[in-house]
Amino acid sequence: MINRYTLPEMGKIWTEENRFQTMLEVEIAACEAMAKLNQIPKSAAIKIRKKARFKISEVNKFEEVTKHDVTAFLKSVGLSVGPEARFIHKGLTSSDVLDTALSLQTKQALELLITTTNRLILTLKEKALKYRSIPMMGRSHGVHAEPVTLGLKFLLFYDEFRRNLARLERAKDAISVGKISGAVGTYANIDPRIEAIALKILKLKTAPVSTQILQRDRHAQVIAVLAIVGSSLEKLATEIRHLQKTETLEVEEPFSEGQTGSSAMPHKRNPVGSERIAGLARILRGNSVAAMENIALWHERDITHSSVERVIFPDSFILLHFMLREMISILKGLEVHPENMMDNIWKTRGLIFSQRVLLALIDKGLEREAAYRIVQRNAMRVWKNKHENLKDLLLEEKEVTSRFSKREIEGLFNLDYHLKHVGTIFKRVLSSSPRPPN
Repeated sequence: MINRYTLPEMGKIWTEENRFQTMLEVEIAACEAMAKLNQIPKSAAIKIRKKARFKISEVNKFEEVTKHDVTAFLKSVGLSVGPEARFIHKGLTSSDVLDTALSLQTKQALELLITTTNRLILTLKEKALKYRSIPMMGRSHGVHAEPVTLGLKFLLFYDEFRRNLARLERAKDAISVGKISGAVGTYANIDPRIEAIALKILKLKTAPVSTQILQRDRHAQVIAVLAIVGSSLEKLATEIRHLQKTETLEVEEPFSEGQTGSSAMPHKRNPVGSERIAGLARILRGNSVAAMENIALWHERDITHSSVERVIFPDSFILLHFMLREMISILKGLEVHPENMMDNIWKTRGLIFSQRVLLALIDKGLEREAAYRIVQRNAMRVWKNKHENLKDLLLEEKEVTSRFSKREIEGLFNLDYHLKHVGTIFKRVLSSSPRPPN
């Protein structure tokens, strides 16, 4: 995926140049392991380390004839080395190189995602603390429920992305393995000690058992985690989109000088960044399905997974890295409108305090069903008549005034009541270690 949104850091990991370079590192490590075990001359391993190179133009030219990328790659490398090239790939099968190299690439890519996710987590924490006490409407089913704070919303995402960070770390551990075990994983033509030494050089673990390939449940786990992180980003993006609706207008994405929202309507300020993130999350989820399909292969291996992975791995990593960066940029420039939040709190004219009134009536000895009927009856009048509010109606309700003084009724409509435990929630989240993913 090469377009104007491609990020150089992640894009470079998935270039052909880096792919072949990583494959070369695997081949060199195997040669050095053989030399350490005196299975090839040490001088040959030294020369291979010093001289082994490849030219992508040569690889592409040779592949037109061989129809096999690894043999074309080995031919190009051999031209740079000379006679000692006969020791390169000795006893190995193509997937020894391809799968171990893919693990190295994926490990690199996950390390970059982990770094970027940490940046997002810090940004969410900053926003949570900044807006900790800014009241706004909590909504369920899109309808006003009871008050929360903007800081609590950010705290929720802070906690969620700490879980996502743990998922990425686990995915990195799952994929940080290699295999150099030959055509069907039996080490028939290569000493298992070569694999152990080579993978130690490459800083990978050894797969306890393999076939011709590393098993694709590992790769599916990685892509599934990327889809989960992307879905969390979509969740955050969707929240921003809802809060930016004209009727709500509690937050807005940054809108830069000279930016246009519509070719037809000059007034438009659209949440395009969040919409872009929400759309791209669908691709990640689709790619995760493809990764699951790759798990079941014929016997010791077929290549139905290979072409799929050449698409979904670069695309998924580049997309998610872009999405993380885009969300960080949106959050850092987010415009917040506390005055609109307060207007929206009172928009339903006291209805959001209905549960407080209900519980107070129960505390005064009323049966729950009776108390519910009283509050609901008056609440429905407020819904239907924009000139009425719940507090005034309750002050006229004999079943209420017979149990409460006017001051007590007015006290039930206190915003601070709903926010009294916000500090407790903050303390619990910020003092805890990230919970392991479920």
